[in-house]
Amino acid sequence: MPPLSRATNLSSSRRSYPAVAAVRKRGSKTRRPGELSLAATRLDLAARLRVNQRDMRRQVERHDVLQDIVRAVTTTLEPAEIAELLVDRAATWIPAPSWAVVSSDLSARLQVLAGRGLTAEMGPALHSVANWVMYRGEDFTSEDLRGDVRIRSESVGAVLAFPLACRGRRVGALIGFDRAASAKKPQLSPAVLKALRVLVEPAAAALDSALLLKRAEALSVTDDLTHLYNSRYLNAMLRREAKRASRSGRPVSLLFIDLDGFKSVNDTHGHLSGSRALVEAAAVIRGCARETDVVARFGGDEFAVVLPDTGGEGAFAVGERVRERIAAHNFLARDGLAIRLTASVGLATLPDVAASAEELMAAADKAMYGVKDSGKNGIQAARAPADN
Repeated sequence: MPPLSRATNLSSSRRSYPAVAAVRKRGSKTRRPGELSLAATRLDLAARLRVNQRDMRRQVERHDVLQDIVRAVTTTLEPAEIAELLVDRAATWIPAPSWAVVSSDLSARLQVLAGRGLTAEMGPALHSVANWVMYRGEDFTSEDLRGDVRIRSESVGAVLAFPLACRGRRVGALIGFDRAASAKKPQLSPAVLKALRVLVEPAAAALDSALLLKRAEALSVTDDLTHLYNSRYLNAMLRREAKRASRSGRPVSLLFIDLDGFKSVNDTHGHLSGSRALVEAAAVIRGCARETDVVARFGGDEFAVVLPDTGGEGAFAVGERVRERIAAHNFLARDGLAIRLTASVGLATLPDVAASAEELMAAADKAMYGVKDSGKNGIQAARAPADN
């Protein structure tokens, strides 16, 4: 359905307003909290909030509602599950058709943790609103995002959004969205706003704790420079995959990748440039892998890729893709340089050439050094012990 203009919404709300009052009065005992009558759904968001102020206040000021949200958000340590619980409750408190909880990931990029009634085209608008709310720590309301000078958005729609703050930190934003513009700015009464802030406080605290835990876990297994997995995680994950492959009979392959001539980057342009080149190489390698593959920085200028459920032929294709893209990449182009590097890639597959994670790593490492000894810039598959 195409978005309605402001004028259309205004006239529609005037026609429907008396009918809504009558329907609410007749049906108030049978409708669930947060459920809208058919007539109410024809109102824009601002009018819907005006009509439902009394019901909203009764809902959000109930003691059992506060107990419910506290119990719900303390049953899990998963940020997405806490966000989903908050979205579900918010949809019963305030009559907005779409809801989202937005927060930031380990790289400080905004992400939608949970949503209801969302569409793909809402994404940019949600991120813009969340960025505004989290930066300022203030509520945000707009009758039409497309005409709002505070943010850049091509989306038509009315919004009300609230910061999720805890321990002096802004951990996210709770956003209610209506794809139709409103004739007036959506507003909640001071009493409803006060009660709503009491309700979202425990959710914000639970979300903050869960995000801190996830970030601590991620940092313990993540390379500080490249944000790939580190060697500790690689070793643990490879052991798990090797055991799983042995039980299921499915193969698992490992690529060892070493950047040829990388030392010259440090020697000629300095270690800062070398670090930037490693970050670029990590991005190239990550771009060659599937979502199910594990890409890690093994140490220095060495990288590894674990390919579950992948035999030697498939892994060779991935390794060749890595080698080709590394060779084609202009490193440090943003710094005005055009450095070319190549890669030596060793490949090993379990159970073809190894029976354990340790043997798999040793075989891939040996194959990689075989490429080094043969002139670099190539890929070599490890051979079974009987073939050596």
